[in-house]
Amino acid sequence: MKKEKNNLFTPFKIGSLEIKNRIIMPPMCMYSSKDGYVNDWHIWHYTTRAIGGVGLIIVEAAAIFDYAGITDNDLLISDDKYIEGLKRLVDSVHSNGAKIGIQINHAGRKSETKRLDKIYAPSSIAFSDKYRTPIEMTKEDIENTTTAFALAFERAVKAGFDIIEVHAAHGFLISTFLSPLSNKREDEYGKNRAKFLEEVLVKGREKVGYDFPIQIRISSYDWHKDGNTVSNFANMLKPLEEKKLFDAINVSTGAVTNDGQIIPYEGYQIPFARELKNTISLPCIGGGLITDYKMANTIVINNACDAIYIGRELLRNPFWALQAARALSIDIEYPKQYEQSKR
Repeated sequence: MKKEKNNLFTPFKIGSLEIKNRIIMPPMCMYSSKDGYVNDWHIWHYTTRAIGGVGLIIVEAAAIFDYAGITDNDLLISDDKYIEGLKRLVDSVHSNGAKIGIQINHAGRKSETKRLDKIYAPSSIAFSDKYRTPIEMTKEDIENTTTAFALAFERAVKAGFDIIEVHAAHGFLISTFLSPLSNKREDEYGKNRAKFLEEVLVKGREKVGYDFPIQIRISSYDWHKDGNTVSNFANMLKPLEEKKLFDAINVSTGAVTNDGQIIPYEGYQIPFARELKNTISLPCIGGGLITDYKMANTIVINNACDAIYIGRELLRNPFWALQAARALSIDIEYPKQYEQSKR
């Protein structure tokens, strides 16, 4: 019997987590937190997308140290006191039909926080002349940071999240360890640029176990002649995949350097996700300015990637998923309050 092709609304799994469709809301910083806490705005923002039919929502980057946010208005996951608010958010999204994860992050050399005068990176190279020059991390700094990531893993599980996304993209701390443009170290963290990420994941697994779903977000292409390519990433990630340190990859590109030449178009990051999917035998999530229902569906049908992240379009239209199902004539379960919208 011929197997039917998957579509945008075919359920799929990341590790042990089953998701009702292949529409993912990626983390997008809202810069709306006060002192690192979840507030009513976050509840309304994310719950609306759950009502709107998104399968998996990844909450914006939450910093592992008070001083490691992108700005002073980022969410924090640096202390147990933040768990209660995060759990309130999780419960609200769950009660409206979606799965929910959180992205954990250290902003590294791109931090604009005023909570600490110093910023940290693998090498003492500023992102641009508009940013502060970071301090090169010592082995002790690295040890303290990987431990803080592990504690953030533990807090995310206590808050009830279904999945954790480790932010290893866009020029933040882990990303700068991975890229040859920003990691000029001559020690083991320079010779093996994936070592820092591996240590984060190993310590995280020690806290949450090997059955809890973990995905990583990466900048799979640096848009720079001397930067990472998808092939580089495949070589770095394959040993980590074999150790079962992560269950899926959220494939992005760029933002590691200030002088890369990005040429965006609708779906421009899908080719990178497809290339990585051909090497890594784990789910790959792709996207990049996608707005069109048919395009998103066709990408999944053609197995270019396993799921689609819809970012800015979900900011404009929280009900994109429900509208996609109607436009594609795919029968799904609507929120009972919205059943009449099917007709």
